[in-house]
Amino acid sequence: MSPSTVRLTVAQALVRFLSAQYTERDGVRHRLIAGTWGIFGHGNVAGLGQALLQAGEDVMPYHQGRNEQSMVHAAVGYARQLDRLSAQAVTTSIGPGATNLVTGAALATINRLPVLLLPGDYFASHAPDPLLQQLEHPTEADVSVNDTLRPVSRYFDRITRPEALIPSALNAMRVLADPAETGAVTLALPQDVQAEAYDWPEEFFADRVWYVRRPAPDPVELAAAVEAIRAARRPLIVAGGGVHHSEAEAALKAFVEATGIPVSSTQAGKGSLRHDHPADLGGIGHTGTSVSDDIARAADLVIGVGTRYTDFTTASGTLFQNPDVRFLNLNITGFDAHKLAARTLVCDARAGLTALTEALSGHRVEAAYEAEYRAGKERWDAVVEGAYRADDETAVPTQTQVLGALDAVVGVDDVVINAAGSLPGDLHKLWRARSPRQYHLEYGYSCMGYEIPAGIGIQQAAPEVAVWSLIGDGTYLMMPTEIVTAVQEGLPVNIVLIQNHGYASIGGLSNEVGGERFGTDYRYRAADGTFSGAPLPVDLAANAASLGMDVLRAKTVGELREALAKARASDRPTCVYVETDVLNPTSPGPEAWWDVPVAEVADREAAVEARERYDQHVAGRRRHL
Repeated sequence: MSPSTVRLTVAQALVRFLSAQYTERDGVRHRLIAGTWGIFGHGNVAGLGQALLQAGEDVMPYHQGRNEQSMVHAAVGYARQLDRLSAQAVTTSIGPGATNLVTGAALATINRLPVLLLPGDYFASHAPDPLLQQLEHPTEADVSVNDTLRPVSRYFDRITRPEALIPSALNAMRVLADPAETGAVTLALPQDVQAEAYDWPEEFFADRVWYVRRPAPDPVELAAAVEAIRAARRPLIVAGGGVHHSEAEAALKAFVEATGIPVSSTQAGKGSLRHDHPADLGGIGHTGTSVSDDIARAADLVIGVGTRYTDFTTASGTLFQNPDVRFLNLNITGFDAHKLAARTLVCDARAGLTALTEALSGHRVEAAYEAEYRAGKERWDAVVEGAYRADDETAVPTQTQVLGALDAVVGVDDVVINAAGSLPGDLHKLWRARSPRQYHLEYGYSCMGYEIPAGIGIQQAAPEVAVWSLIGDGTYLMMPTEIVTAVQEGLPVNIVLIQNHGYASIGGLSNEVGGERFGTDYRYRAADGTFSGAPLPVDLAANAASLGMDVLRAKTVGELREALAKARASDRPTCVYVETDVLNPTSPGPEAWWDVPVAEVADREAAVEARERYDQHVAGRRRHL
């Protein structure tokens, strides 16, 4: 007897299939694709647009976006807030709608975060050829603009026949749900195929659960790891985003309290321990704390947990300077575990930390080492207090004083979001993370424009928490459009908009590398043709208000405190706008180097001097083999 079938279009079948997919970890089930973002054009309006309308909100919630890239950012924020156990889909038309996905896809894949991309594509039949927005390739007729998504997707397929959807959709879910494989997944959907009908087997639409594994460490690897830790006199843990994704914070705390080993954190791993835990040393690397980097320089064993060791973490290979330093990497992916020629423990972070704690029973670092890093932590806490302190309530606040005012307002479960500019450095050094999800920095791709849409995704995932998107004027001008979505959906996202008239972070870096702040200030052209005139009369607060936000302007420290408190109490999307004092910086400088190559030959003095400093720093780089 042949299995029963149901006749649906490819788009209708895909929506129905997605609505029946679930993840399960530790006995808790989540919907894998919880909703679909979409902007419709001729490439998807009659296919996926019609299918979403027909399915209805109960089957597949639909979210209306304003920019395709920002829809991906919102979906990524959603997935990260929910520990990658639930994700969202994004559908676009062909052409620019599809290529706008590329930046968001790169961000998702680099950060190991799941998002399903469903761009429209050319006609599989090639009946109208070329059609509107089609890229014509003279020798490869099967190439479309969607092929730009291949290198930034963990799985890619173009569905040119209805029945091809079945294996491809299953593979897409497999990758999205697999913590070792996840990232952006792209199913390119030719617009004629989207609307084509097919007799689908009913079992394709049955509820399907994708179990998210917690692989245990291999006994041989575990024994070697235990031996390495017992032999180390100055071990240091580098906590990465994998600690959060695995919900391993409690296991890390137990391991640290049993062994006395201190923890430094990457941007993605900050909050793995509460800021006030005596073993939490704060951020590590170029934007790290002095105590964290000092301990790292002398460490003889670096234990990476769920980190991929970017150049900011390693200070471009100059941070870990102990001649005898070795690495032990606990990671769910072998690719990341093997970095820096490390001993490997390829397993789930929680499972691995729990196994290490049990196997190391009775082992603890020397009391003198604990006293050393605790004293360093106390010294750094005083630096934080100084950067946050504002003695004059009538003064224009500095950027770190803005963070201090926010620090006094946020609740334990509030989420603070940032991605680019000078804020990531200040936040990594100074922010006091009170809970595992409070610190949400996208620094794998450091993508300007991430903060507002990500705040929307986080608010969707956790309606009960207060969300703070921290942005500078440069980032705001990149992508403010999803403010309209927050207003439309009644999502009370808070934006803290800091006006400093240009690219403050890159301006500072430009000075360091001999660029003399070229092209980094938002100013009128002066008589000499440079952008060194008066600041531009741009009113970003008025812009935010025009998009529907409540706007609170703060000119002084006192007014800022009042505005932040009012924003947190509001049930509407609210923007706190503040212009900072850029002539009186209070941010601690970098505690470690970052490699940005400097011109080897130049006729300007600033570049010549910068090259001399560069050569001194680069001489300290090590290859850990």
